[in-house]
Amino acid sequence: MVSIPRVVIGAPASGQGTTTVATGLLAAFARRGLAVSPFQVGPGHLDPGHHALAAGRPGRNLDPVLAGEGLVGPLFAHGSAGTSLAVVEGAQGLYDGRAGAGDTGSTAQVAQLLDAPVILVVDAAAQGRSIAALVHGFRSFGNVRMAGVILNRVGSDRHETILREACEEVGTPVLGALPRAGAVAVPSAPSAEAQESVGALASLIESSVDLAEVMAIARSAPPLDVTPWSPQGEEPVAGRPVVALAGGPAFSFAYAETAELLRGAGAEVVTVDPLRDEALPAGARGLVVGGGLPEAYAAELSANEPLRKAVADLAAGGGSIVAEGAGLLWLCHSLDGDPMCAVIDAEAAMTPTTTSGYRDAVALSDSPLAPAGTRVTGHEFHRSTVHPRSGLLLSPAGGAAWAWRGADPEGFATPTVHASYLRLHWAGNPGFATRLVAAL
Repeated sequence: MVSIPRVVIGAPASGQGTTTVATGLLAAFARRGLAVSPFQVGPGHLDPGHHALAAGRPGRNLDPVLAGEGLVGPLFAHGSAGTSLAVVEGAQGLYDGRAGAGDTGSTAQVAQLLDAPVILVVDAAAQGRSIAALVHGFRSFGNVRMAGVILNRVGSDRHETILREACEEVGTPVLGALPRAGAVAVPSAPSAEAQESVGALASLIESSVDLAEVMAIARSAPPLDVTPWSPQGEEPVAGRPVVALAGGPAFSFAYAETAELLRGAGAEVVTVDPLRDEALPAGARGLVVGGGLPEAYAAELSANEPLRKAVADLAAGGGSIVAEGAGLLWLCHSLDGDPMCAVIDAEAAMTPTTTSGYRDAVALSDSPLAPAGTRVTGHEFHRSTVHPRSGLLLSPAGGAAWAWRGADPEGFATPTVHASYLRLHWAGNPGFATRLVAAL
């Protein structure tokens, strides 16, 4: 049994202010000396980075689609161990999940799996008494326990009074009201500026939200009957092979469980920052590169010629490399004309449009990540394209990594290199880490 006070921060739709509230709550409680654990519903990586700055510990994802609903509780128990409060930030609207799959993957589903109360954040900038109908509708629909509302972008004291009276009409307590004039912008990447913004969010929440009542709501969550997830493999590889894990501002989007699984499989995991480090860790025979913002740092990544050469030499020498999402772009020959690592003979370019969504995929080729025929569910999110310099289309015979319905084969796979846009939650596929470390 796990008895961690917990609360889910949801909203009627995207853009209502859940990041402001969740990050601010984490930072405000951390200021009070409380050990807090941060979580994000779904596959997103940007907000967990802010959560980590606020809480002083890794921001983790709870995604029933990528990891499986059976792992949501165990992953929560693992990530919240030793803390006094868990704050779970929702994604999109409260009941929005995977398209065409009901509430699967939604904030509401995660709240139910965690048996956690929900606080609804509502952007009230253009709302009056009608907010009562909205709140009543969300309380009546579905099976979540809505414990209260936090109003965002409130225009004045009079506006706040109208909103509070409306919520009282439908029996929903208002736990706080954030003034429109107090809005705090958080940068898109971890930085000193982002840390300052997190501090400002803490002050905003402290002055606008009843923290004692939020804590009381979190403590009302009953004990959770789950066994914490463990990254330890049954038979870890002997010899502690060294695996480099790309990190730093350019590659800050990574699931915390990836490194934990690699260590559990017997590897020594050493972080390398491609913006700063000019060499791979001593003895490294493997490299894992997750998502991030390489387009924002393309010039700096390109300028680090020693590390680019080291990565290319690792690939040429038979080392194992796995890259997902933005990591794929760094392994290409170039990104918008800036030379990259040239592990993959392809050109990458940024695009004005976004490709996004869950994918049910099958591996087309053997790679360090998975054997051909492996079936996975992953998530694709990018604003770029990658084309082989040969001009030929990717195909199963040509070493493509994945295929899924309604799309051409995608990614690049060889016995030693796997590079793809598809991002995977390794906790739902623990054999990935075991296979990679065993190959080393």
